Amino acid sequence: MAKRQLSWGIGAAVLLALAAMVVPMLLPDSLVDMDLGQSLQAPQSGHWFGLDEEGRDLFYLVVSGARVSLFISVMTILITGSAGLFLGACAAYYGGRWDEAFIFVTDVLMAFPSILLMIALAAFQKETSLYQVILILCVVGWVSFARLVRGQVLSLKQREYIQAARLSGCRFPRLLWRYFLPNLAGPLLVQASFGMAGVIIAESTLSFLGLGVPPHVPSWGRLLDQGVQYLLVAPHLSIFPGLAIMLTIIIFHSIGDALRDQLDVKGVD
Repeated sequence: MAKRQLSWGIGAAVLLALAAMVVPMLLPDSLVDMDLGQSLQAPQSGHWFGLDEEGRDLFYLVVSGARVSLFISVMTILITGSAGLFLGACAAYYGGRWDEAFIFVTDVLMAFPSILLMIALAAFQKETSLYQVILILCVVGWVSFARLVRGQVLSLKQREYIQAARLSGCRFPRLLWRYFLPNLAGPLLVQASFGMAGVIIAESTLSFLGLGVPPHVPSWGRLLDQGVQYLLVAPHLSIFPGLAIMLTIIIFHSIGDALRDQLDVKGVD
């Protein structure tokens, strides 16, 4: 069952990524030209998702929004995963004051609601760019990876082969790359799968509040925000971006659940 779920999830994620990269290049750019005479048109032939308030094709915008969301998610997970791996491993390996400082900082960040912290950071920016959004998400996102890695390394460094490697003069960078990382790969993959879904929710929330990507960049959260005021007369403006967010989150949660069962990873969610 887990193998089938994992295959389905990875296949769906690959299809989503391919659609996000290829479909906007195949569709004519005229679909995003403003035509106020056709604004708020319902789904029809030639416009599968209908038209938005400016007469632009909603299907084109939703698919383009997938490219933005996936790019932000992948970059955020790569940065937070790398930072969390290094910081968590250092704290567990060296211990002492390093570990105490690590626990203090992560406890403070975990005690503060992450979405409120991201909103506060975004609100201080006059205008957030794509890369500023990634940076804001990284400020919060590294903590979960770091705490996971710290717990794993505290257990791993007590094993006999790690102790033997340390006594033979093997230094931390080599230990991390050769001994710790192979054992951490499973938990990190599971955490990354759930993290992808979390980043998409966080980015959509910021964009919905007007604190995310710039207005000219298509985003699922911004499309939802634009559709709220027309919910009674043109519900398709909110339905299709909402479905895109929901299906994407289901895909990555399915991958995470299947990986956790397949790799027998405990304590990751």
